[in-house]
Amino acid sequence: MLREINDRAAVEALLREGALTRSELELAIGLSKPATAQLLTRLEQENVVGKAGVRGGSRGPRAQLWQVNGSLAYVAAVDLTPHEADFVVADVAGSVLAEHRVPLPVHAGADVVGTFGAALERVTLAAGLTMSDLRNVVIGAQGAFDPRTGLLSSAPHIPGWLGFDVPGRLSAELGVDVTLENDVNLVAIEEMTAGRAAGLDDFVMVWLSEGVGGAVVVGRRLLRGATGGGGEIDWMRVPDPASKYTGEQPPRAGTRFGDLVASPAIVRLAAAHGIIADTGWDAVSLAQQQNSAEFLDDLARRVAGGVAGLVAVVDPELVLLCGDTSRAGGESFAQLVAARLHEISVPRTPVGVASVQGNAVRAGALQSALATAREDVFGVTTRALPNKRRPDPVPGFPSVPQSPAQSD
Repeated sequence: MLREINDRAAVEALLREGALTRSELELAIGLSKPATAQLLTRLEQENVVGKAGVRGGSRGPRAQLWQVNGSLAYVAAVDLTPHEADFVVADVAGSVLAEHRVPLPVHAGADVVGTFGAALERVTLAAGLTMSDLRNVVIGAQGAFDPRTGLLSSAPHIPGWLGFDVPGRLSAELGVDVTLENDVNLVAIEEMTAGRAAGLDDFVMVWLSEGVGGAVVVGRRLLRGATGGGGEIDWMRVPDPASKYTGEQPPRAGTRFGDLVASPAIVRLAAAHGIIADTGWDAVSLAQQQNSAEFLDDLARRVAGGVAGLVAVVDPELVLLCGDTSRAGGESFAQLVAARLHEISVPRTPVGVASVQGNAVRAGALQSALATAREDVFGVTTRALPNKRRPDPVPGFPSVPQSPAQSD
């Protein structure tokens, strides 16, 4: 048992830090020099680790480097959007082997499974592999995924993917284990892995772009909810605190949060302040260039109104803003949101901008795929794993029907 614990700790350190010398591994796992040497010999004989060149120094002999054998398993990750699908294939050590971006049909009636499978096969072949070599595939999609039924909802922008058990059909037809995950949840996973939330236990994420989405992390685990709707903040009902009237008569029950802070709503609010833009992020950029404090303050009030509900329930350590509009606003807008948030909520929760660059959805999907493969191959457990098994429905409670709402 102790040997297994030490072996697992060594593998985990090598996966986390990359190639290490024996002395570096000693420090990482707290074993003696002889014990670490025996451990490496054993793992090498079992083909779990291998030599990875040497590390030079200014004095003395060069030290042998050791790394995890990445060829023990392979995974794929995909960011699926209405415009294109972004694929990546990597080995279990995290080394990227191939990438592929391609437009895929998403309209109703399209052969979405067939075209997706063809694209996945293409990138897999580019990596020098076959589909049977893949341990699992994680897909990030804009919408809510119900793990009980396999249905994707709140995604009218990709109608061809609605109405069927997505991971079930893909897994059966492609011959590989497929997991579907909300795109904002995957951004949260990447932030926990390589971003500002790396050292946090509890935080919430708010996606502001063409649409609106959110993610809630408690105890470094994603709060997905019974039907996969955890973090789906688009349909929250909130008051509109903006000082400018933009043509909508607010209902007595409040206004849908997505109707206040999605890109079209921001464009209308900007126009009411005399700022003409095509997208919400363009409006925010122009407002900052023109020092339009009143518009930015109105938008910050709207964002804070929705964030306050999350803060009141979760009391997180941090609120992270992400998406095109959040990036356009930057830290100055985040601080404005924080100021307005603190006026209407008891916790003094800080607000910041997500730090991960590039395609954070695909990166988070890759982290999820790697975490699942590493648990299967090495027994290394990573929190915030995707749901690997579909839960049984609660007797007497039917599945929640699909909502027509759009969510990022």
